Amino acid sequence: MKYLKVVFNIERIVYLVLISLLISCNENTVSLAEQPTLADYTVGEQWTWKYKGITTEGEVRSEGKDTREIVHIADGLGMVIGKDTIPVSDIVKPEESETPRYKWPLEVGKKWKYEKNWTSQDGTTGTQSQKAKVLSYKEETVDAGTFMAYTIEYKGSVSNSRGYNAQTDEVWLYAPELKNFIKMTQTQDGFLYNEELIQYIDPNRK
Repeated sequence: MKYLKVVFNIERIVYLVLISLLISCNENTVSLAEQPTLADYTVGEQWTWKYKGITTEGEVRSEGKDTREIVHIADGLGMVIGKDTIPVSDIVKPEESETPRYKWPLEVGKKWKYEKNWTSQDGTTGTQSQKAKVLSYKEETVDAGTFMAYTIEYKGSVSNSRGYNAQTDEVWLYAPELKNFIKMTQTQDGFLYNEELIQYIDPNRK
């Protein structure tokens, strides 16, 4: 009888270990994240990041906080970003670009090209071009808490019409539960820039 109990306990442990491994594998290879929809957002929802930009010599070029909040607007919901309020319906529109920031649905191992053209206030034009790859999907901890997140690596360059050209490498942690990134690290030509989520408010949570 004791022998049977020992065998049963061993089988139970092996079973639990296998289940744990299967869950782990599922988190890292099977999970898919679709683009958020309008119904996923709630009035009062708020994200706050801290950011800091520093040179390799230790000079701080930028530092502060950035907050985004969901509010009521005439046509439904809006997201307040700085002094601007953008309709959430515009934010959740299906991505038409062939070179998007996020290539939905997200899944581990997915690769694509990210490219963005921009014009600054002084008229300078530029292009950011990078190869993107989803490296993992697992628990990540930031100041705001611990969340399941995709780690996305971007490697490429940035250039502008004034002759500037530099290698630009980034790592973004995107948390589907929060519909946003929770951490971003960028290195560019002797400059390091970080953003990290320090608070997330969901009015539906108690």
